[in-house]
Amino acid sequence: MRLLITLFILAFAQLFFNVAAASPHAPVNASSPKAEKKSAREDERRKRRPVKTTTKKSRLTSVQKFKLKKQTKSETALHHTTSKKSQLKLSGKKYGHQRLAKKSSEIEVDDEALALTGIKMSKAHRQRYQKARETAMTKLMGQLGKPYQWGGTSPHTGFDCSGLVWYAYKDLVKFKFPRTANEMYHLRDAAPIKREMLEKGDLVFFRINNRGTADHVGVYLGNGKFIQSPRTGKDIQISALGEDYWQKHYVGARRMMTPKTIR
Repeated sequence: MRLLITLFILAFAQLFFNVAAASPHAPVNASSPKAEKKSAREDERRKRRPVKTTTKKSRLTSVQKFKLKKQTKSETALHHTTSKKSQLKLSGKKYGHQRLAKKSSEIEVDDEALALTGIKMSKAHRQRYQKARETAMTKLMGQLGKPYQWGGTSPHTGFDCSGLVWYAYKDLVKFKFPRTANEMYHLRDAAPIKREMLEKGDLVFFRINNRGTADHVGVYLGNGKFIQSPRTGKDIQISALGEDYWQKHYVGARRMMTPKTIR
């Protein structure tokens, strides 16, 4: 009887130990530090792995960059087109100005005379003004070599200084042209001209014999020259305004024929 009980107890104890050895709690408790390390490593690996959402964001950014680049190209092309059109317009305006300048240069008109009067003229008026000046110059140059004649106003008899000027201009201006040099110098219709602004056709005045403000007159021809009928015993001639004698007696200049005063 005792033997049976002992065997029973031994068998029960053996069963108990077998069950305890097969229980999962023991190995878990023994390997828990290793499991914790393993889980920590797995967490680190997960952190190091690229996230899918980041890839999506980079794709979206590249698409936006492409669109932005395309938009920039279109804006640049539009800017070039606009600038090219503006350049063409400017070149057209410049070409137009050059054409106008060329046309105006074909009509030989004194720009400074026009600036002095401040009058805008039509093409026909400009041509009439030019013709009047050329007529005066032709009449004056046609008298070269003819003798001085005191009081003379005709090519048949000769001229004195003011008679020569009166003959050249009397039929070309609207006002009554004066006869003497002093009257010409003080004429209200004549524009005073500075010496450095002298041009062809301007009257130059001198005071030689102390008779009035001006007692001698000639007509400026350009390049420092003027035509005059000097004195008894001399012929009508061209003289240099820069000579000491004429510089000493020079008193001023007047412009008798302007776009406003021509017939």
